[in-house]
Amino acid sequence: MRLGVNIDHVATVRNARGGVHPDPIRAAHLAVAAGADGITAHLREDRRHIRDEDIARLLNEIDAPLNLEMAATDEMVGLACSLRPHACCIVPEKRTEITTEGGLDVVTQLASLTPKIAALKAANIRVSLFIAPDPAQLKAAAQAGAQVVELHTGAYAEGAENELARLAVAAAQTTALGLECHAGHGLTYDNVAPIAALPQVKELNIGHFLIGEAIFVGLHEVIVEMRRRLLR
Repeated sequence: MRLGVNIDHVATVRNARGGVHPDPIRAAHLAVAAGADGITAHLREDRRHIRDEDIARLLNEIDAPLNLEMAATDEMVGLACSLRPHACCIVPEKRTEITTEGGLDVVTQLASLTPKIAALKAANIRVSLFIAPDPAQLKAAAQAGAQVVELHTGAYAEGAENELARLAVAAAQTTALGLECHAGHGLTYDNVAPIAALPQVKELNIGHFLIGEAIFVGLHEVIVEMRRRLLR
């Protein structure tokens, strides 16, 4: 079970004052030192937290895979193909949302997503799609050429009825389709164990909870504890 640490909200705090502190790249260094297997950062179209220069520094300074979350736009695909992170996770994006609200609708966007995914793969970038645990969306993800699916665990984290069962079925279907299965969104100490126990899930991406808890006990301690719970 790999743990990817999302550092977006370190940049959110930095940008609240418009300066350079706290530095999200310093957070990435600390995360890797504490046992994170990779770093995730979402470069939004409005640059509300992570900025272009942050991505460049992460690629130059961090000795761990970078998972670049992004919208499926020509601008973002072009940036990714130029920067060449280890992986790109395509997510739905709305200017008015506080955080990603749901999974990508691959079924209706199949025609537009397929060439963008092909371009990213041609640049030797591993492509993931962030989608809800829905059978039709999973099949479309495979048709579009994605190599990885990240299952949206937001509804599960909010206590939706039968959501864990849906995620279990989706994780099995993901593997059956020949895709690697990841999961993330809203995961905490209290709810992560059932997701980590799904045998098909190879990686969890967690950000908001880790950064929030780090305010009280420090980032190193939080990541060590999360890894301990994943292993347990």
